[in-house]
Amino acid sequence: MLGHFLRRTLPPTLALLGIAACAISSAAAAQPAAWPPKTVRIVVPFAAGATPDLVGRVLADQLHTQYPGSTFVIENKPGASGNIGTDAVAKAAPDGATLGISIPGPLAINTLLFPKLPYDPERDLAPVTLLTRMPSVLAVPATAGIGSVDEFVAKVKSDKGGFAYASIGAGSLSQLCMEAIAQKAGAAMVHIPYAGSPNAMTALIRGDVQAACLPAISVAPQHAAGTVKILAVTTPERSPFLPDVPTLKESGIDVQSDAWNALIAPAGTSPELIAAIHRAVEAALADPAVVTKLKTQMMMPEASTPEVLRQKIADEKRSWADVIRAAGIKVQ
Repeated sequence: MLGHFLRRTLPPTLALLGIAACAISSAAAAQPAAWPPKTVRIVVPFAAGATPDLVGRVLADQLHTQYPGSTFVIENKPGASGNIGTDAVAKAAPDGATLGISIPGPLAINTLLFPKLPYDPERDLAPVTLLTRMPSVLAVPATAGIGSVDEFVAKVKSDKGGFAYASIGAGSLSQLCMEAIAQKAGAAMVHIPYAGSPNAMTALIRGDVQAACLPAISVAPQHAAGTVKILAVTTPERSPFLPDVPTLKESGIDVQSDAWNALIAPAGTSPELIAAIHRAVEAALADPAVVTKLKTQMMMPEASTPEVLRQKIADEKRSWADVIRAAGIKVQ
């Protein structure tokens, strides 16, 4: 119809040029966005060696394999419970050259803990995809003589508020999980924060604390060695890595605590560019070598749509708001 209009209103040569220009424009619009650029910076808002860092490096290596003409650089920007690195992503140009690895804290939980953040996750960030999910576990020292969640709850109640648990920091998922368990059980516990899972595990093994909710990869070796006892997993279903361990819900405590990693981009990144990044990352996560590497860390690769990730972030905020309020958890 446009070609007919041009032929009737313009000289033949101009009409043909106009039709050709329209065809080229339509073809360009139909092409997927070009990605990656020569260098892609992947910001990890935690220190080297942390789980998000491991996920980021596995992803970067595989993307370089897929796109050998591009370089994928991991940039660790730890601090403020992940807020510093996440802010760096939020303030980057929305051109596909800067992406971020993140977890529930910087994207959801920190909005409930900090009086003010330097970024707004909803306004300043664009979700791309989930990357991995990993079970956390409720564990106690083997010497405690506690063999089930029922026995754990009975022990907590009998201690009259003197029962201590470890976490990997104030406001961390490990603290929120334990506080949610205490609230569901109608019991009180004493929180003792540590600087990371290894320190918390050491305290648990020595009996300095009586329980902890930590990533399964941190606890499973000690469980196998007989120094700690895993009572339950925090995922909605039993974990394929610990098939004989019941969930908290199965054990009468309806608490779920998913430890997940996700990929984010600066807000304003075009839908076409987000789609191109998503396709590349989805292919990376499906690679057998990547699957094997992640499973050795007790992580399951799990790509999702941006919309699913956006809803996951909203669900995290909703599920932890009451726990944080009831426990009076604050981070300065």
